[in-house]
Amino acid sequence: MEIRIEKTAAPKAKPADETKLGFGHIFTDHMFVMNYDTGEGWHDARIVPYGEISLSPAAMCLHYGQEIFEGLKAYRTADGSIQMFRPDENFKRMNVSAERMVIPPIDEAFVLEALKKLVDMEKDWVPHTDGASLYIRPFIFATDPYVGVRPADHYLFMIILSPSGAYYSTGLNPVKIYVEEKYVRAVRGGTGFAKTAANYAISLKGQDEAHNQDYEQVLWLDGVEQKYIEEVGSMNIFFVIDGEVITPQLTGSVLPGITRKSSIELCKKWGMKVTERRITIQEVAEAYDNGKLDEVFGTGTAAVISPVGHLKWGDKVMTINDNKIGEISQKLYDTMTGIQYGKLPDEMNWIVRV
Repeated sequence: MEIRIEKTAAPKAKPADETKLGFGHIFTDHMFVMNYDTGEGWHDARIVPYGEISLSPAAMCLHYGQEIFEGLKAYRTADGSIQMFRPDENFKRMNVSAERMVIPPIDEAFVLEALKKLVDMEKDWVPHTDGASLYIRPFIFATDPYVGVRPADHYLFMIILSPSGAYYSTGLNPVKIYVEEKYVRAVRGGTGFAKTAANYAISLKGQDEAHNQDYEQVLWLDGVEQKYIEEVGSMNIFFVIDGEVITPQLTGSVLPGITRKSSIELCKKWGMKVTERRITIQEVAEAYDNGKLDEVFGTGTAAVISPVGHLKWGDKVMTINDNKIGEISQKLYDTMTGIQYGKLPDEMNWIVRV
């Protein structure tokens, strides 16, 4: 399939002050679009001016949530070249989400080439400021004008781009996390492992409760016994207990994060003991009481590594590592961002150049 290109006749002004980019509210001049129709498959791949789309009020995505998405970034290196971090893993995971949500699979190699072409067209939008990046949002949604519950026959695949500021504009400061005990995010057999919109809508109530208690993120427990740790609202979670790096295993209700996977691979490469298993909040609290909870950190595309300084479970507030970033957290952050921005050699073969 060839990619048709239509360039905008009215390019927008680039942001003058990259320290004020924020996240997710500025968009580039162009977007990638591709249609799916039953009997024809994916077709009409095109890069067109960024703009509004027309949908029927009866579009199935609006009523039944048949939608999936991904999130990744493009980075500008010191020599001005543009590169991405493991984008193949994003499209591989997108097909896992698609299978769960009964959405037709995409050709991973083709959409990666389409993304490279789009980013190359928009390379002047990739920020120059250290820590800033071009956020990439691929997504698929059902468009059938039909108010009925079934897999759709028509879909749109789109990629939009957004220049975003440094996540840690004031330094790599630990966050405060609240353990949610009333609401649940996902259960095994559900959609917790898929990157689908409903998972995030479900998490909003817990997030709101955390904010009401002056905490920044929610730590979710399992949906059955509500004692096993699963993930944070927008990140996977790691605990360093007595020198061992532990993260909840992928049981079907936890998103298989790409930064999570990369962190595990790096820690193993460095000779650390890494364990993926079920871990209870009680075990974490006991490790804290025994002085063995060395570090807690989250992993995700936006923050890369997010150290946890305070963990609140009921009335118990645990202060982790004197509310300072830990040694492993810092090393992972420095290594991962070093590779992403071309400051360190890509020994893991994770970088895709545009």
